[in-house]
Amino acid sequence: MDKKVSVFRMNLVSRFIVFIGISLLVVISAWAYFIIKYQNGKVMDHIISDTDRLTETIRLGTHYAMTLNSRDDINQIIRNIGQQKGIEQIHIYNKAGEIKFSNIRDQVNTRTNIKAEACNICHETDPPSSCIDLAQRTRIIQSPQGYRLLGIITPIFNEVGCSTEACHFHPEDKKILGALDVVVSLEKRDKEIRDAKKAIIGLAGVAFIVLSYIIFIFVHRFINVPIKKLIAGTALISEGDYESKVDIRRDDEMGLLAQAINTMGDQIKIQRTELNEQRDEYRTLFDYAPCMISVQDRDYRLLRCNRQFIKNFDPKPGTFCYQAYKGLDHKCDDCPMERAFKDGKSHYGEESGIGRDGIVHHWILITSPLKNSEGEVVSALEMSIDITARKQLEKRLEASEKKYQSIFNSIPNPVFVLDQETLSLVDCNPSVQAVYGFSKNEILQKSFKDFFLDEEKDKMASLIKSSPVLNQVRQQRKDGQTLHVDIWISPLEYEHKQVWLVITSDITKRLETERELIQAGKMATLGEMSTGIAHELNQPLSVIKTASDFILKKINQSSAIEDSILHTLLSKINSNVDRASKIIEHMRHFARKTDINFENIHVNDILKRAYDIFSQQLKVRGIEVVWHLSGNLPPITADPSRIEQVFINLLVNARDAIEEKSHKTGSKIENEKIFIETLPENEQVIVKIKDTGIGIPENLREKIFEPFFTTKEVGKGTGLGLSISYGIIKECKGHIEVSPEQGSGGTTFNIRFPFAKDGNRRDLT
Repeated sequence: MDKKVSVFRMNLVSRFIVFIGISLLVVISAWAYFIIKYQNGKVMDHIISDTDRLTETIRLGTHYAMTLNSRDDINQIIRNIGQQKGIEQIHIYNKAGEIKFSNIRDQVNTRTNIKAEACNICHETDPPSSCIDLAQRTRIIQSPQGYRLLGIITPIFNEVGCSTEACHFHPEDKKILGALDVVVSLEKRDKEIRDAKKAIIGLAGVAFIVLSYIIFIFVHRFINVPIKKLIAGTALISEGDYESKVDIRRDDEMGLLAQAINTMGDQIKIQRTELNEQRDEYRTLFDYAPCMISVQDRDYRLLRCNRQFIKNFDPKPGTFCYQAYKGLDHKCDDCPMERAFKDGKSHYGEESGIGRDGIVHHWILITSPLKNSEGEVVSALEMSIDITARKQLEKRLEASEKKYQSIFNSIPNPVFVLDQETLSLVDCNPSVQAVYGFSKNEILQKSFKDFFLDEEKDKMASLIKSSPVLNQVRQQRKDGQTLHVDIWISPLEYEHKQVWLVITSDITKRLETERELIQAGKMATLGEMSTGIAHELNQPLSVIKTASDFILKKINQSSAIEDSILHTLLSKINSNVDRASKIIEHMRHFARKTDINFENIHVNDILKRAYDIFSQQLKVRGIEVVWHLSGNLPPITADPSRIEQVFINLLVNARDAIEEKSHKTGSKIENEKIFIETLPENEQVIVKIKDTGIGIPENLREKIFEPFFTTKEVGKGTGLGLSISYGIIKECKGHIEVSPEQGSGGTTFNIRFPFAKDGNRRDLT
């Protein structure tokens, strides 16, 4: 195996070197090819350029002699130039293709084919073209000796001086008079190019060999040797030697790879150690797990057990599980282990048996099949947890549920279980039928909203989801009768879903009793106010009596009554009748027995109405009422009739306190006043009613709101006024308290009402 790996490694390195060598050879060859091609082009461009300059020099050199038609001078110039090394021939052709001048004497006056190679460039078109570039005028030809020749033909144009008689007269319409053809040898230049090619190719070969050697040395030192070390290091790690390290101390990738392999060895060592520790730990967990664990073969024999299993059953070697668990001599009829062997899946079960302590125990167990490398189930693991304590708790819970179900059914108040979203009825106790008249089957088909009046259903549904307590709510029985209830709502989880537990209390009879009590309080107040009311009615009656007596007297005397006097008397009678009717209507309305009707009201209006009912008797007694009413009060939510009763009770108490103080002092006191003040404060309307009366002793202030408690003399008070007032204010979510006046005595009642939720401020100044 090691030999194969070594051969593969060497082949890999060899292939790498060959690949790099071929790539290098291709690159160097391409470099040499393009260099040679470039140098050839540059040399040829240089030769052509030099030859063109030579041609131009000859043309310019012979120009003057041509204008003088001095043939000897032209011949001499051409022969002299033609003697230079490398110049093969110089010909001047006329327009007919005859060689008129040449450095080769034998060719003078010879005629060439006008379509020959030298002249064909110009004579391709008819008439001949006069605009030929250098590339078209240049040609490469082969000499008889085998080397190359470069020829450049240059047209000789007809100039202005050539068309005059002073010259030799050429017509003006002739643009080209002839051509100058210069042919030079490329033998020396071709030899130089061949030598340069050889030099470049040789340099490329040397570069290839040197670079190949350098690459070989680099690959061997920086790749081959490190790879051998890396392979040796990984082989040591595979053999379990984690202490040996790969010694490649470099900062490149090989060094990093060596560090990675060394780190891998350290990590494998750590993980191997951790794995051994985990194996020992799992063995410890198996043995010391707080549950019973056993491994059984397909014959249900115990192969291995943990300590908890041995502690509970003390199995003998080779014991069957059913013998250890239950002392049976055959397999259980419904065996989870059997099902695990059949389908290869985990199964759950619940068993009971006699433990070593002789007590019946209960277990919940789970089986898990164990498979060999071929996937066959050869054994299974069974884990059992003692649930004896849970079974006992279940029995207790069952007994507790029965007890609480009995309590639920025995609660005298109706109890409902509502779905939190829809408010549909989930369950109820038997008291519902007694109060509402519906059977349980009828109840479970309804929504709790159906118990409310139609116009209040949506409002009540919203309040049930947002308020824990609802007081004095109107609902309907099955027979259509209205009943008043208090409702308590609390969230609860019932049969794995969120519900509302709603308890209602029928307060219809209590409210009727309270109304009777409040009515009795009204009657008591009217009784206490009877003297003042009589005075209130006596004054308009006196005016009516006086006016009627005057009119009767005038009639008996048959005396005429002036229209103005009669109008005044009748107006007085009419206004006092209206006043008396208003007082009687007010008293009748106040004394009427009404249901609770909460609405948004303004306390300033109710205070003035309460004052109007016995304002005259306060004036007769010399009691001044001082008003300090805020002009920008928001409304409150209350029953206007009941709030008026509260204010009347407080004003009557203030009047009696002032009179009691005067009675005790034996003389009328100064500053007999009642102060009435209203103001907004902290989202509340504050009402203060203060008097300058006798005051309330400090030890009695906490008792004044108790029923039938009074500080008045026997026969002058029922003790219901403040108690009823306290209850009415609480119904409005308000609060009343009493505080003594420092220095001057007297008492101040402070009443707080919360702003109505949808109320707006009203200017009542």
